[in-house]
Amino acid sequence: MTAAFILVINMVIAGIFAIAFGVVAATQRRARGAAWIASGYAMGILDVALEFLLPLQSDPTLVGIGIFLTYLLALTLCVIGIARHYGVPPPFRTLAAIWLLTLLAVPFLFTMPGPSMLRRVLYQLPYVAAQLLVGVVVLQSRRRQALDLLLVGLTVLSALLYAIKPFIAATIGAANTPQSYMASTYAAISQSMGAVTLVALALVLLLVMMRDATAEMLVRSETDSLSGLLNRRGFDRHAERRIARALRTGTPAVMIAADLDHFKAINDSFGHAAGDGVIAHFADVLRESVSESAVVSRLGGEEFAVLITGADLSEGRRQAEAARTSFSAASLADLGIDATVSASFGVAQVMPGDTLFDLSRRADTALYRAKAGGRNQVCVALHELPPTPTPLGVRTASGQSRA
Repeated sequence: MTAAFILVINMVIAGIFAIAFGVVAATQRRARGAAWIASGYAMGILDVALEFLLPLQSDPTLVGIGIFLTYLLALTLCVIGIARHYGVPPPFRTLAAIWLLTLLAVPFLFTMPGPSMLRRVLYQLPYVAAQLLVGVVVLQSRRRQALDLLLVGLTVLSALLYAIKPFIAATIGAANTPQSYMASTYAAISQSMGAVTLVALALVLLLVMMRDATAEMLVRSETDSLSGLLNRRGFDRHAERRIARALRTGTPAVMIAADLDHFKAINDSFGHAAGDGVIAHFADVLRESVSESAVVSRLGGEEFAVLITGADLSEGRRQAEAARTSFSAASLADLGIDATVSASFGVAQVMPGDTLFDLSRRADTALYRAKAGGRNQVCVALHELPPTPTPLGVRTASGQSRA
């Protein structure tokens, strides 16, 4: 298989992936890096086109420099795109340093003898650095899922392939002139290696983007748009997992059920826009008053629920009390509300054999008692409290005195 044929394949592959990433960029607004990666693969098409021009040149220097820098530009655009997708600041300073050193090396690089080992090593070094930079960017994002680690592994492998190309050329022999590069065995091997890495990296990147888009759709489907908290569906899914883990590991956990007091009167007196503002404000208070790891949700209307793992009944009551105090003391004048607004809370602890339904029922029972007791208070599920010891000398129901 000749290098020219492999180059055609590489051009087609680059074009397909340029279109694929372009479609992702056009259809997924949050896929911020896809357009950059599409541009990188488009640069790959230009790079291959220049390779076909090279044998036709009497002086190959200018086209050779174009090939060298165009491919580096393609890698640079991909690095920026991957950083954008992973939410990491693009490493512009590092990329600028690579480009500065590369441009300074160009006059020396393209006046060295073709077969020189030093020239071959210097030619591949910018590509090695750019590939390793992709791995660094992914690791900086702190994502450690299988596809992320696979992407890091592929970039390291790709960098290694660039690093060993000079030694492959020295072993099997390379073209004596740039114009004869296409006819050499080394060109066929080099382009084949490029085709494999080109396809592998692009496929993994597309899978990463598909995975992240799916995860984002799931988050949106489980998020209440008004409060920014989980909705009932999201709460049920996350809370059931947390409860199962707590029961399995023996970790304490509590659930807080909360309900805004006289919420219908707020809507009737101040309007639904003010009511929506109250819900959003209470969501903020609730989020800030409980543990960062808590599962916080708006179940619907003015009903909220929180699951806190690693907390017992007394800690759950303390966090609920903090939310109650903060909310009732807040001024809502900016919402056009000149009255005190409050909320009631019920707290229940996870017991052996509990399901989410069992826990929710007990927390709701405690909440109803808080409502019935005058609102703007926190009640706990009483039967979960430890029994109060009977003082010495006090007669029990049987009439006997405990000593």
